[in-house]
Amino acid sequence: MLHSNLFSGLKMRQIIQNLAQGDTTLVDVPTPQVSSRSVLIKTTTSLLSSGTERMLVEFGKAGWIEKARQQPDKVRQVLDKARTDGLAATIDAVHSKLDEPLPLGYCNVGVVKEVGTGVGGFSVGDRVVSNGPHAEMVTVSQNLCARIPEAVSDDAAAFTVIGAIALQGIRLAQPTLGECFVVTGLGLIGLMTVQLLRAHGCRVLGIDPDPAKAEMARRFGAVTVTLDRGENPVEVAQAFSRGRGVDGVLLTLAAKSNEPVSQAARMCRKRGRIVLVGVAGLELNRADFYEKELSFQVSCSYGPGRYDPSYEQKGYDYPVGFVRWTEQRNFEAVLDMMAAGALDVEPLITHRFALDDAPKAYELLATGGEPYLGILLEYSGTARVDDRTVHLSASIPKGSSASTVSLGVIGAGNYAGRVLIPAFRETGASLHTIANSGGITGVHYGRRYGFRQVTTDVDALITHSDINAVVVATRHDSHARFVCDALQAGKHVFCEKPLALTLPELEGIREAWETTAERDPRVLMVGFNRRFSPLVARLKTLLEGIHEPMSFIVTVNAGEIPGEHWTQDPEVGGGRIIGEACHFVDLLRYLAGVPICTWSVQTLGRAESMLVTDDKAVITLTFEDGSFGTIHYLANGHKSFPKERIEVFCAGRVLQLDNFRILRGFGWPGFRRMRLWRQDKGQIACAKAFVEAARQGGPNPIPLEELMEVSRVTIEVGEAVRA
Repeated sequence: MLHSNLFSGLKMRQIIQNLAQGDTTLVDVPTPQVSSRSVLIKTTTSLLSSGTERMLVEFGKAGWIEKARQQPDKVRQVLDKARTDGLAATIDAVHSKLDEPLPLGYCNVGVVKEVGTGVGGFSVGDRVVSNGPHAEMVTVSQNLCARIPEAVSDDAAAFTVIGAIALQGIRLAQPTLGECFVVTGLGLIGLMTVQLLRAHGCRVLGIDPDPAKAEMARRFGAVTVTLDRGENPVEVAQAFSRGRGVDGVLLTLAAKSNEPVSQAARMCRKRGRIVLVGVAGLELNRADFYEKELSFQVSCSYGPGRYDPSYEQKGYDYPVGFVRWTEQRNFEAVLDMMAAGALDVEPLITHRFALDDAPKAYELLATGGEPYLGILLEYSGTARVDDRTVHLSASIPKGSSASTVSLGVIGAGNYAGRVLIPAFRETGASLHTIANSGGITGVHYGRRYGFRQVTTDVDALITHSDINAVVVATRHDSHARFVCDALQAGKHVFCEKPLALTLPELEGIREAWETTAERDPRVLMVGFNRRFSPLVARLKTLLEGIHEPMSFIVTVNAGEIPGEHWTQDPEVGGGRIIGEACHFVDLLRYLAGVPICTWSVQTLGRAESMLVTDDKAVITLTFEDGSFGTIHYLANGHKSFPKERIEVFCAGRVLQLDNFRILRGFGWPGFRRMRLWRQDKGQIACAKAFVEAARQGGPNPIPLEELMEVSRVTIEVGEAVRA
């Protein structure tokens, strides 16, 4: 059941789902900000996906056991985390992940209201189609939308993305004039696939158990097999192909059985082509494919560019001479087919609902109480571009004291919502405003933790007169800019690591600090939380009696992150040395207690199969007192091994800290072991140190020169690795 959850003063609404309970909710959220190479669109119409959205609703409503059965790979990840981080931390992480709001929808039509920097080919007022969600305002990359020809209505254009999915499957099948194809599954994608194959000059056989859908396929020129009549699809396909076997099969259904793929193989001629556009079981029979030398391929959504951050997020297009058909160009091709009358989607529209009546649409989708195909949502147009700040509560959030520290949090990602914001809530600071670019997760965490406001306007947060401390928890490439802006606005600043990605950025922060410190001293802190862990505090106390050089060994079983992930991007995340290994440079600087003299780095020799990343390296630091430390930052280990281990060798003794849960002493007088019931990396203590310093007006919990020193060394190491 879809619920309505409206906040006062908001105009912009969006449909989201909670995967834990399966609740689909219509909520009010701030209008998203338009970023570079993207456009802001005011929605007029959107189309429900009867396949993907129904599957998500069903998954959400499933119990824990059924969820586990559907995602065995996620179960393995959970078990690995439980072994290394403990059961309590793992349960918290799973609950948090399932509780994250999931935007629904990807078939959007509307009018461009704003264009970001670097956008080409779109102007305010253009009528466009995009893969934006069900929301009154959406922001999408310039490569994920296309202008709608005048001859195409908004209702028809809403089918463009579905049509692009069908078209991409056809492109992989490479049909030629006069060939015969089978389309198994005559839902929206299947019926559009039938029409597009007919436009290619192919003969088409459609298969579906629903007589109404089979009749629709016949209207589009297909011969059909209606399974409920007991017809044998393989025999019909043999006759349809004049005894030769069909040239290809497109599977546009959603099934768990292996039978659709096996059946497709039996239908095909020698060297026939099978393309899976939907979902089916993939336990293939080798004999079915071996004897005929069949090809089998899984189609990836709308086409080339899908899941490529450079294309979808940064807006960089592929050269047409090398990649003729991209996601966007497939959108354009589908729209051209509609404009020419070769693709007719009007008969596919079975239901229309106003956005306010979205509960009825999802009830139809979930229960299937009556036959449906294309379900359209229609928007009233009341949303405004400038509705970017929302008042959630007029009172001081529950659990806060009458503190003079009023926090504005920039960023509402997984770490901020699961770890950082709860830590600051524990400090008793007032949670005033939370900001993020899209608004959805900001609303989610804003409600959960009792923020007064949620906004997509970061400048408004930074300059708000009631906010005197700013927490920066965004992607790394924006840290330095937000830190400088907040310092210049006279705010205390807590920046989740890293402080900066480049040395010029770091110098800019120093200048902003020195300029503002003269008129209004403020606290500047980086989220180097590990030095605040209770076990690290105990380790530091034990080392205070040692007056000779020490040797530190840090082993980080970092785990593999795909090379295309934003943290691996030097421009956005800075790479994993700058983005994460900085934690351990700071930890050794803290334990040594003296400045770093020199550093060196050695990366693992790369095999041909290895991606070029900076996440397999050994960093060596030397300190002024003769101590040295090595940081083994490695992403090529096994998940069952502890993620972080710190060892200290000194004065004939050894201290060993495992994953911030167990500290052991070897040969240490009066100390053998200290164990925590759950992992504690010091996030709460770190947040408390910042809030207390801000409340008292300083000093910095981590001296400014240490922050600058650690940041400088880490940036230099990261740059050396990439050189």
